This record gives sequence, C-alpha cells and structure tokens, in this order.
Amino acid sequence: MSVPARSGPTGIAIYGRRMSVDLFAGIPVSEFETARAWYERLWGAEPSFLPNDTEAVWDVVEHGWVFIERRPEHAGHAMHTVFVEDLDTRVAEIGARGIEPADRETYSNGVQKVTYRDPDGNEIGFGGAATDDPGPA
Repeated sequence: MSVPARSGPTGIAIYGRRMSVDLFAGIPVSEFETARAWYERLWGAEPSFLPNDTEAVWDVVEHGWVFIERRPEHAGHAMHTVFVEDLDTRVAEIGARGIEPADRETYSNGVQKVTYRDPDGNEIGFGGAATDDPGPA
C-alpha cells in the first residue's frame, strides 16, 4: 500500500469540475452497544454524534467520519485504513485502552500498516509513512 502524492486542492473532479468532498465510511455491526463500546476504545472518544438508536458516528479526520450501524446481515465485511502521522504513538494509545492489533505489516517501500478487528471481524487499519528503520519485512 502506498499513499498517492497530492497536488493542488483536495477534492475530486466530477464532470471536469473540482468539488470538495466529505466522506462517511460505514461499518455494519451485529450488536450495536458492543460495537459502540469497542469503537469508543479504538478511537479514544465517545461518538461525535448519534443519528439514531442504531448508528454512531466519529469525526476522525477533517471532512471524514467513520460510522457504525446495526446491520447484522452485513456485519464483518468492512475494511478501512486511516493514515496517521505517528503510527507508533497511535498503536500505543489504542493498546493502553485494551485493544491489540490483529496484524502488522511493513511493505517493501517501508510503509507500515497495523490492523485491528472489531468483534464482528471488520478491519480497521492504521497506516504510517515509511521511517528510516522500516522494521521486519
């Protein structure tokens, strides 16, 4: 996994016109309260808002939110990755809240990814830019 270089304003071009974008990334879960507690520990915060009794939303990056929704028929199939500035600190903070990674990877270009799995098996990854010491391959 590599991060594409960005130039110019953020957003996407639709019909040749640049538009700003807000992203809501959804995660279907089977048990709302169990998942909510797990994601509160993962993000280190209560939800930013609760649209209804079956959804919780966290503001995780500028113009980007992650939400869980009780949809048991779809639970366990989400895969999201968030790149962070200081991956080691993020992993340590999450560990201090009682969640350990399910997987750690270092790609050939030195980019690192740490993956967590919620109680349904949904994957939330945190990636970090290559360092001088990329660690094991």
